[in-house]
Amino acid sequence: MSDLVLLKRFAAWLQAQPSAKDADRGAFFSDGIIVLDTNVLLSLYEYTETSREEVLSALEQTAGRLWMPYQVGLEFVRGRRSTLESRKRALSDAASEVNKKLMAARKAIMEAKNIVCAQLDKYARAPEEIAALETLAEQSAVDEYLSVYRREFKRPLDMLKADHGLALNSADAEDPILARVAELYGAAVGEQPDDKVVRRRLEEATAFRFPNKIPPGFSDSDKDTPLKSAGDFLLWEELIEHVRQLPQTGRRVLFVSNDTKEDWYEPGSGSSGSRPWPSLVDELKRRAGADLRIETPLNFYGGVREFLDAELAEDTYAEIERVSEAFDLKVPDPRLLVTEETAPQLDPPEGLALTAFKSVGLTSSTVRAAAESNSPSQRMFQWWLIGVTAQLGRRALHDSEPSVDIAAATRSSEPPSQDWLRGTALSPGEWLHRDSSWIASWFMDLLESAPQTDRAVLRRLAAQQAEENRRAPR
Repeated sequence: MSDLVLLKRFAAWLQAQPSAKDADRGAFFSDGIIVLDTNVLLSLYEYTETSREEVLSALEQTAGRLWMPYQVGLEFVRGRRSTLESRKRALSDAASEVNKKLMAARKAIMEAKNIVCAQLDKYARAPEEIAALETLAEQSAVDEYLSVYRREFKRPLDMLKADHGLALNSADAEDPILARVAELYGAAVGEQPDDKVVRRRLEEATAFRFPNKIPPGFSDSDKDTPLKSAGDFLLWEELIEHVRQLPQTGRRVLFVSNDTKEDWYEPGSGSSGSRPWPSLVDELKRRAGADLRIETPLNFYGGVREFLDAELAEDTYAEIERVSEAFDLKVPDPRLLVTEETAPQLDPPEGLALTAFKSVGLTSSTVRAAAESNSPSQRMFQWWLIGVTAQLGRRALHDSEPSVDIAAATRSSEPPSQDWLRGTALSPGEWLHRDSSWIASWFMDLLESAPQTDRAVLRRLAAQQAEENRRAPR
């Protein structure tokens, strides 16, 4: 059967989905070259100190077979700072949000006291009871009560900062992770391709491969520059060129990445989910005479432990899985519905929030900064702006953007949740149907920081969306 031309020519497509139980898997760890994608290296900055040390020690077992494409090295060196800053912002935003919620709780307690005292004064003339409530809920007493929560909530956040073992400003030449990674690779780092070569590869990617959805990298085609869009393809071309120069016998490549988008994995293939595109396996075999295996970090580190006797604790595996899952959340599936619950964990497609910003005539630097921010606290606004401009037909939809179900305001008898504010929080000239409307607290915060011109645009969008949602069939 193996001599039949049809079966030989399409062997990659006829192979079963790769499994940890494959008989030849160990050969990729023992004598193949190992290529770690940028996201795998940047994940080192996400691990706690204990797990990071175990992972680096495990990678030392592969040191003789690691090879880094120039594109990976460039993205890694440039991406360290933003990765550290993202973690810094996440912890800072969490502390800020906790403080904001506690301040809101203090305000709510004071307002609740005022309501009760007003009723006692109006209907009972009960000065003693009023005085007792005033004493119970005076600001200093409430602050003392809430200080217990503030202290207990702050403690684990401080622990998280310390547990990572990295200074938040360590993305410089003294970065200890950079030094360890450099030692792992030694001289096994690709040379910078000639400008003419890069230009030719960019043209091939943007003019031929991406329009025809030929992997890898076509899911990134909407990034703001061709060079950013073609990062995965430039890596791929470097890899093929490097492998072609290796000894011809037993060429094997183990590629490890957190990226499981449809430009690397065939959607819905097989009963157990998606598999790496067979066309990638076929192309590397055809152009470089090498066998290809693609694995996620969790499977890869499992293989390092199994075939190279590296020591990795179960807690470390759990952390690798957690970081990998967080990476998946940062890359939203176009088939995904983004909601208030998922929006804070999802990065919008690059540049899409700014496109939405421009489509409705927003102009202020304050709101633009919120639309371009990498801060998790701004993602709700970014996703809402993306969703509302699509819902109201204010811009053309991108092929790769998810659907969004987030409202900034609603007309209903009850609020969607306790932190929504009644429409009376805005003046009569700013909002119609104030008594029957509710406004999201994050949106109110945005309005308070926006200049008047953009504030008016944002209010109109929210009001139009609320009316659209109210008329929509349920």
